[in-house]
Amino acid sequence: MSEKAESQESAAQARRLTEIIREVKNAAADRDDVVVELREASHTRLELMAAELAPFFAQVPADMDLFDFTISSGLQPRLWIDAISHVAMARDRRTYRFVKDTRAGRVVLAEDTAIKPVADQVARYVAERMIERERLMEGSAEPAIPGLNMREGEEETTIVRRGGWPAFLSGLGLVAAGALVGLIASVMALWDRLMTSFGSAP
Repeated sequence: MSEKAESQESAAQARRLTEIIREVKNAAADRDDVVVELREASHTRLELMAAELAPFFAQVPADMDLFDFTISSGLQPRLWIDAISHVAMARDRRTYRFVKDTRAGRVVLAEDTAIKPVADQVARYVAERMIERERLMEGSAEPAIPGLNMREGEEETTIVRRGGWPAFLSGLGLVAAGALVGLIASVMALWDRLMTSFGSAP
């Protein structure tokens, strides 16, 4: 192969590589545009949700540091309610999803294409957290309202706790009663032997 042919082939390969790089860059730019558009669309919808909740958020005391009420940026914008719950858009970019992170995993508290049902659930969640904090500050960890954190279909179970001296004395009385019953049973079982022993004594 002549030097001229080799140079033409090298130039053709260089052009082909340049074209491939240009195609890859164009495809990446198109994907970035789609991602940006989706992110902007999600951000806009979350702004609508925040606007719906704004009057409610305004009623939360300023010194209540449990809540964030901010929209984060990133690949998937989120409207943060507190450190463990937020509203985000589902994959279809039209469905609002209110989720909470728990020890057992992420739990969906509300999901709807309409703003109001999800906003109502967010408001209820905020109210529950506020009442829960008030109860904790008063020294009681029990719910302020029976069944506050229950879901539909669940039954409420009431647990009565007893503590302090009454419980201790009650337990001590049971132990003493058990010991007395055991002593009486032992005496009755050995009564014949005791009588025989006393009868045979000189």
